[in-house]
Amino acid sequence: MAFTMGFNFLLLLAMAATNLLSLYHLSSTFQSPKPSPPVPIHIPQHLLRHLNDIRATINHLTASTSDSKRTSPVPHDLILHSQVAPIASSCHRHPYLLRRYMNYTPFSTCPYDLDLQETLILNGCHPLPRRRCFSKTPPKPTSSLPLNPFPTALPDSSVIWTKYSCKSFACLLQNNPIDFDLNARRSSLLKYASELDLPVNRFMQLAKSANSVIRLGIDIGGGTGTFAALMKIFYNVTMLTTTLNVNAPYSEAVAARGLVPLHVPLQQRLPVFDGTMDLVRCGRAVNRWIPLPVMEFMFYDVDRVLRGGGYLWLDRFFSKAMDLEEVYEPMIGKLGYKKVKWAVANKTDPSGLKNGEVYLTAVLQKPVSR
Repeated sequence: MAFTMGFNFLLLLAMAATNLLSLYHLSSTFQSPKPSPPVPIHIPQHLLRHLNDIRATINHLTASTSDSKRTSPVPHDLILHSQVAPIASSCHRHPYLLRRYMNYTPFSTCPYDLDLQETLILNGCHPLPRRRCFSKTPPKPTSSLPLNPFPTALPDSSVIWTKYSCKSFACLLQNNPIDFDLNARRSSLLKYASELDLPVNRFMQLAKSANSVIRLGIDIGGGTGTFAALMKIFYNVTMLTTTLNVNAPYSEAVAARGLVPLHVPLQQRLPVFDGTMDLVRCGRAVNRWIPLPVMEFMFYDVDRVLRGGGYLWLDRFFSKAMDLEEVYEPMIGKLGYKKVKWAVANKTDPSGLKNGEVYLTAVLQKPVSR
């Protein structure tokens, strides 16, 4: 009996050992092979930079820093806006300014911080976040505004700015007559004194002879809006004027004349739909001081908004003579536009003589179809 029990015990141990060896063998035989290392995916550098910009923006919006300038918490409305709308990636380079801009009291009067806004805009932080506050209005608003875009005087009752030494349009006229003498600017756009000049009526004749209808347009860097005013009163053409209040309240002056100011920098995409404009005019704001990539993108954005057969008008664009021949003319030529007018002459002021600069006045027509 004892022998039988011992034998059965040995058989049980042998069976258990066999099962253990079988399980070990199966686990080693059917073990999944090690995965091969992943094939690296090439990501273009510009996408990496853009992703890094976005990450940095999110970090600045959601994390506190030890910087003495940034010890205050992130304004609640900045975080709220970042959750409902995109914020330009360039804002991450100026988080302190962005926080100042969004550090206000909701549902009250907005701070009058135009300098801060334009600093952010010119550094690429545009469009700016929206704010839940009320815009400032004049203490004694005028009972009527001029319907004529060439009034004898712009209404000082609409003035709300505080950052300029001049506190009235009358003061601006006295101290800056080149920009704020509306009649002087008007006459300069109607006269023909040299081959660089293109009076408004002459341009409209050129368009009419080509069976082109001019109804809508944009004046880039149009100052106080005199070109838009002329097109409105003489030809019933609606012109938008891009403005920035650099050293003077140009946007307020444009609006006081019953015209539309677009508060946008040159590097921003024009805020109008594709193929809708009959004319885009580039005034004195467009010149050789603009970085070449910005200017090239601007020309192609002009092409985007122009309809087939529309016109690009460069009014006294200036650059060095060599640069015009080697850089700007080839850049403009890539658009494939028809040259309606192309006039070049020396820039004879002290800066022009010193730097060997020339003026270019050109009217170019976009192909009707591509």
